[in-house]
Amino acid sequence: MVFTIGAGSAFADSKMDTVIAKTIGTTYKFGGTSTSGFDCSGFTSYVFKNVGLTLPRTSKAQFSVGTSVSRNNLRSGDLVFFNTFGSGVSHVGIYVGGGRFAQSSSSRGVTITSLSQAYWANRYVGAKRVMSTTAYKTVAYD
Repeated sequence: MVFTIGAGSAFADSKMDTVIAKTIGTTYKFGGTSTSGFDCSGFTSYVFKNVGLTLPRTSKAQFSVGTSVSRNNLRSGDLVFFNTFGSGVSHVGIYVGGGRFAQSSSSRGVTITSLSQAYWANRYVGAKRVMSTTAYKTVAYD
């Protein structure tokens, strides 16, 4: 299977796109942090580590870093957060442009998913920008 994040993403053919593309289809594993299986925050931590940036380990801890970004101002590489258990932030993914995000879900593993799908739209909590402009330019462009 060939994967591209596609038009509308600053990351098309970038370092982050390459890392994400290599993980598509990886199975979900609770507590997983490698290509043998990821949970949601293990996936985001893995992607960012592979482009030279360190994130906290859990979705709640990741939500505590960075700068809040409105949904209208999302850019590729922003973290998007969801309340999937009814008790605050419990899921995280990486915005990839075009209204979509990369995630590791318990039912499908690593996929690219639309933020407008009802399940995710109804559980959206917010987004954080964790990369400085300099880091963003380094990661977004080869």
